[in-house]
Amino acid sequence: MFVLSNSKLGFGLMRLPKDESGNIDLQTVSKMVDKFIDSGFTYFDTAYIYEGSEEITRKALVNRYDRNLFTLANKLPGWLLNKQEDVERIFNESLERCGVDYFDYYLIHSVEESNYDIYQKYNCFEFVTEMKKQGKVKHMGFSFHGSSNLLKRVLKDHPEVEFVQLQINYLDWEDGLIESRTNYEIAREHNKPIIVMEPVKGGTLASFPKEVEKMFKDYNPDKSIASWALRYVASLDGIMTILSGMSNEEQIDDNINTFKNLVLLNNEEKEIIEKVKYELNAYPIINCTSCRYCIDGCPKSILIPDLFKAYNGELTYGKSPIYKDYYDEHVKDGHGKASDCIECGTCQDVCPQHLSIIEYLKDVSKVFDK
Repeated sequence: MFVLSNSKLGFGLMRLPKDESGNIDLQTVSKMVDKFIDSGFTYFDTAYIYEGSEEITRKALVNRYDRNLFTLANKLPGWLLNKQEDVERIFNESLERCGVDYFDYYLIHSVEESNYDIYQKYNCFEFVTEMKKQGKVKHMGFSFHGSSNLLKRVLKDHPEVEFVQLQINYLDWEDGLIESRTNYEIAREHNKPIIVMEPVKGGTLASFPKEVEKMFKDYNPDKSIASWALRYVASLDGIMTILSGMSNEEQIDDNINTFKNLVLLNNEEKEIIEKVKYELNAYPIINCTSCRYCIDGCPKSILIPDLFKAYNGELTYGKSPIYKDYYDEHVKDGHGKASDCIECGTCQDVCPQHLSIIEYLKDVSKVFDK
């Protein structure tokens, strides 16, 4: 029997704070973990491909708390599978890195058109089912970045999955590419509990130009901009857990406050969000969520999400030396400029947002590589 997590807020362990040396800051992460658990939340989410995340999970969480005080989710990356043996190897490596004997939730990672056949070829769903039988996985599901037609196919092929993780936020709700609303409705039709990822769209929905923020602040000056996005998805039916990739103590304090005193959106607030969406769609920003999947395979070591961040800042808030300085900081020490892109397409193959990264880098180059 599938038991829902009792933790509406989930701690996404992908965008963790780093120290001056560029390493994940164990001390800060440990403080954040303490605040999270002390506030009654239990759901932690990591993945094999989140650099350093599994190890920091072991050090900041597993080694410091009894196993029955938290639930841990992990994921199997299909794009790293080259032979059948890789499936079990990666799973066992994740167990070892995290320092646990089992995962409460184990997901087939980022299912989409480009990798579903790989998951089928290497019998990944069957493998996780076997791990359930052995007690090494409590509940199985998959995270999803594909089309609604593919989601229907996966749920038909694998009715054994117990939950689905979807990208849902108010900016993507009607997006024809992300298909948040359609995919949400499909999951509901199949009676699958939903874990929400990217509720704040990688931080995009946490900070706006002053004239846009004013629409929220005029209604409730005490609530953060990010809290509106979190409450939006929390107001949907069938939501099991909402993942937030928290990067500092300020973010975890704000998120805890939002969920400890959770108030669902009323009709007036929903209307305000619709007005905000209209205003945001007028800004031609790149909808990158900074998942950083694109970086590892880049032959020019271009820090793509960071360059996009500089570009978005200049587009949204106006020309300022701060954005050029930020750009310059991320195109040194062996990291390529936007103009160094050789158009190999490796980044676009792994982008969950299906962005035209090659073309966007040309736009960024026009602004900063003069």
